[in-house]
Amino acid sequence: MAKGKADTARLWTYVRDDLPFGGADPPAALFYYSRDRRGEHPRAHLTSWSGILQADAYGGYSELYAVGREPGPILEAGCFAHARRKFFELADVEATARRRSRGERASHIYPIALEAVQRIDALFDVERAISGKGSSERLAVRRDLSAPLMDGLHIWLTAQMAKLSRNHDLAKAINYMLRRWDAFTRFLGDGRICLTNNAAERALRCVPLGRKAWLFCGSDRGGQRAAVFYTLIQSARLNDIDPQAWLADVLTRIAECPVNRLGDLLPWNWRPRLI
Repeated sequence: MAKGKADTARLWTYVRDDLPFGGADPPAALFYYSRDRRGEHPRAHLTSWSGILQADAYGGYSELYAVGREPGPILEAGCFAHARRKFFELADVEATARRRSRGERASHIYPIALEAVQRIDALFDVERAISGKGSSERLAVRRDLSAPLMDGLHIWLTAQMAKLSRNHDLAKAINYMLRRWDAFTRFLGDGRICLTNNAAERALRCVPLGRKAWLFCGSDRGGQRAAVFYTLIQSARLNDIDPQAWLADVLTRIAECPVNRLGDLLPWNWRPRLI
């Protein structure tokens, strides 16, 4: 807290959730705190990690995708929820109808936006049918059903782009996908990749939901401690464990737990003591 005002800080959320493709690794969430949103923070968080990162198009991630990155490459996977949202806001038929019924000024409904939502929803229909199946089975279905849909979507988006002014909201929504097409098609070559990063978005919901109850961290140290508690609580939830019961039990046992057995207290290994 600063004199006369409050500074706005940031929380970064990383989530691993292999359940959609039947992976063996347990789900987990990891939160970091920082005073700002500079790209140096995710670079520091992921300095020793390589793999597939699914996120929004925040520019601070761009250096993570650099060719020749050490210790290994990070491949970008596009989030269709972020892409769809841009079109959905321009094709929100129900909201427009509600505004008109109240005599309020309604925004335009763009047929192009409506069709874009329908085309993306067809991809989600395929994903719902293969959720929880193995990565190889998911990949086979995607190559059979999703790849033609993506080819058609690319041709259609390119054709619509030629009809629009560069600064039109629809053009911006289309460009969001076309400029990152390799990232948006990466799921066609890897059955582990989801269509969205909604797992991370859901894990982050605990922050805005609690704002009225715990609006301020009070200090940088408080923010760092909050990130630790969010990590513990959300990881427990991802593993279908009551965070309060887990933390209460762990806090009574951890002092007597040998260092080489601390892993037994992690949410995915924890078993409550029998009384």
